[in-house]
Amino acid sequence: MKHADLLKIANTFGDPVYVYDAQKIQSQFNRLTSAFSSVRNLKLNYAAKALSNISILKLMNSLGSGLDTVSIQEVQLGLLAGFKAQDIIFTPNGVSLEEIEEAAKLGVRINIDNLSILEQFGSKHPDIPVCIRINPHVMAGGNSNISVGHIDSKFGISIHQIPHLLRIVALTEMNINGIHMHTGSDILDIDVFLYASEILFETAKNFKNLDFIDFGSGFKVPYKEGDIETNIEELGKKLSSRFNTFCKEYGKELTLAFEPGKFLVSEAGRFLAKVNVVKQTTSTVFASIDSGFNHLIRPMLYGASHHIENISNPKGRERFYSIVGYICETDTFASNRRINEISEGDILSFHNAGAYCFTMASNYNSRFRPPEVLWYKGKATLIREREVFNDLLKNQVDVKDLFNIKTEKVAVK
Repeated sequence: MKHADLLKIANTFGDPVYVYDAQKIQSQFNRLTSAFSSVRNLKLNYAAKALSNISILKLMNSLGSGLDTVSIQEVQLGLLAGFKAQDIIFTPNGVSLEEIEEAAKLGVRINIDNLSILEQFGSKHPDIPVCIRINPHVMAGGNSNISVGHIDSKFGISIHQIPHLLRIVALTEMNINGIHMHTGSDILDIDVFLYASEILFETAKNFKNLDFIDFGSGFKVPYKEGDIETNIEELGKKLSSRFNTFCKEYGKELTLAFEPGKFLVSEAGRFLAKVNVVKQTTSTVFASIDSGFNHLIRPMLYGASHHIENISNPKGRERFYSIVGYICETDTFASNRRINEISEGDILSFHNAGAYCFTMASNYNSRFRPPEVLWYKGKATLIREREVFNDLLKNQVDVKDLFNIKTEKVAVK
């Protein structure tokens, strides 16, 4: 998308607004499939939690992707988007047995990550195939908030609990059809990922009727110019070779599965917001935008860095700005960042706004969540409307006369 296209979108649909480039999503999907082309059976299950707009889910479906879900609601969205039940895997954490049973009734594949639920589910439903999520105790990501394979993680069944796991499987006579791991996001060291994979291969030898091995995802994408990223091509070459060898040793052609989210949609997304105020203090120049961490929380939550462009003045002289929001708390998107000169009314474009951005948005400060737009074949299509005032009240119950307060009608936009 060119700056002119983005400015037109901001002018047409208003700001702030999320924009997703369908062509970039498709190219990332093709890049991943090409990297593992030497594997006979490859299955990419898009992680719906990254960006769950139903139009995005339909796009993924059209590309041939499966779907990785973490809630019963994501399962229902996937079915509504046209995914076949067998192409959806349910990989929750900390949910009740009842929610897992509800997903099983819908016919999706089940992935269980704790011994308690595994024993309960296996005792009640021994004929329903189950995948097991293993915690390999390997820290593949660089941030403890997004690395979920370490020893203190709440995710997965510890490799040290394998004897207990095998005892449950034997006693319940349940059918284990898959082994899964997810070490975390922003994987930089391929050798660490391959080391964790060896643990998964070793674990898989304990089960004789597997259909697939799921290696999770967490591949790092660049967030700024010159930023490092996971070398997908090198990983594809090394892991494919090892996987094919394992299948020969196992005596069966298994499916190699991944659950990419950020890798597919992060770089496809842009977040556009207007500058409300340029404020000079004694030491800092603030550019305050028509948004806040209610729309884009990642910089505050994870310390994430999003490249920011002034698309209204792309050739202007660079100056140092701290980009902040309008929330009545500290919501800093960037501190002392070099950006082309900013004036009030300019539109700023935040890169890498496709993954875990809109899906983590809220109505904090009673602000409206922004619209979403899909850029597809050179055309901008609205795929989620901007919220309005009545949306804030939609599920609230106004108990009339409870406080004997006389109300008046309010004109709202």
